[in-house]
Amino acid sequence: MAGAASALFLLDIKGRVLVWRDYRGDVSAVQAERFFTKLIEKEGDQDAQDPVVYDNGVTYMFVQHNNVYLMTASRQNCNAASLLLFLHRVVDVFKHYFEELEEESLRDNFVVVYELLDEMMDFGYPQFTEAKILSEFIKTDAYRMEVTQRPPMAVTNAVSWRSEGIRYKKNEVFLDVVESVNILVNSNGQIVRSDVVGALKMRTYLSGMPECKLGLNDRVLLEAQGRSSKGKAIDLDDIKFHQCVRLARFENDRTISFVPPDGAFDLMTYRLSTQVKPLIWVEAQIERHSRSRMEITVKARSQFKERSTATNVEIELPVPADATNPNVRTSMGSAAYAPESDALSWKIKSFPGGKEYMLRAEFKLPSITAEEAAPERKAPIRVKFEIPYFTVSGIQVRYLKIIEKSGYQALPWVRYITMAGEYELRLM
Repeated sequence: MAGAASALFLLDIKGRVLVWRDYRGDVSAVQAERFFTKLIEKEGDQDAQDPVVYDNGVTYMFVQHNNVYLMTASRQNCNAASLLLFLHRVVDVFKHYFEELEEESLRDNFVVVYELLDEMMDFGYPQFTEAKILSEFIKTDAYRMEVTQRPPMAVTNAVSWRSEGIRYKKNEVFLDVVESVNILVNSNGQIVRSDVVGALKMRTYLSGMPECKLGLNDRVLLEAQGRSSKGKAIDLDDIKFHQCVRLARFENDRTISFVPPDGAFDLMTYRLSTQVKPLIWVEAQIERHSRSRMEITVKARSQFKERSTATNVEIELPVPADATNPNVRTSMGSAAYAPESDALSWKIKSFPGGKEYMLRAEFKLPSITAEEAAPERKAPIRVKFEIPYFTVSGIQVRYLKIIEKSGYQALPWVRYITMAGEYELRLM
């Protein structure tokens, strides 16, 4: 088994200890001072800004959230990724209790903080970090309790992410298939980077302990069942599941079977590594008519099928920092000059497939600095958009079955949407 954390510290922005929990007795509060000293030493070095610091036999792992540092110190050889994930889960739990994690909320809730830290870590080993279940037996107004609270069954069950006895009048499941397109195009129009990151986001409002089964148009599954997979099946990479999914069952017959948590969660994330054609292509031409005047002509073209429509399209065009008095004309949508970000923002509410729109903008420049300042501007064009009822990968939910011993009928709702992730086109 990997080594354990010796202590957990919560520090303010100046390195002062707000809360300290000693789990193994082999470090002291002095270690927090040593950690902060090392942190300050590395502050100016961008290459050394990593979340793990080693000093004099002690390994420090930390994350920063608002004006609070969460840090574990250990004298053993720990699984750093495990402890860093634990610190992020601690942040999530505190936010669940206090709305926001910051120095003031910690000072107002010392008692609850210590109670939570005792439940979440035991003798340096992470234990239980499900905020919804913790809130069932650790309550903010704990002194008002009249009877001793017993831990809910979910803490000791195999299904630790869901409590028993959940009831809804209307049993529904909402499944959103969300894909983010990441594209980087260089100044020659060549695609340098192209990938799609997808997520299956669920919101469940189901009574009891339901068993859910999800079927996708997965090539491996369809071929294993002897079905034709031409044109409809997809290959997904880097699949990651929520802990509720039975991995052994998935590896055996590619069936996604799970007992869902209550409320919102990400069931699965995946990546599509095949090259993707840019869904919205943007070309920009810059003309200098004189030392004090320049004109930008922009063409935006949608490269998806006509039956789909992109919504909330926003194209951010970089302009020289010294540009003033823009005169803008667009064939569709509206454009606004944002001098604080040295950009022109072109917004189009509805952009159907197979369409092309244009924008012309004329800027005035200070004649003294125009020639020197303009070449330094190398910010890319950034594009944001959403395309409902459309996925780049072609992923399809073939079925979503909900089975519960009481036999109720549940309504599954499935929605698809594609949006821009890091979508950039370089000008120069």
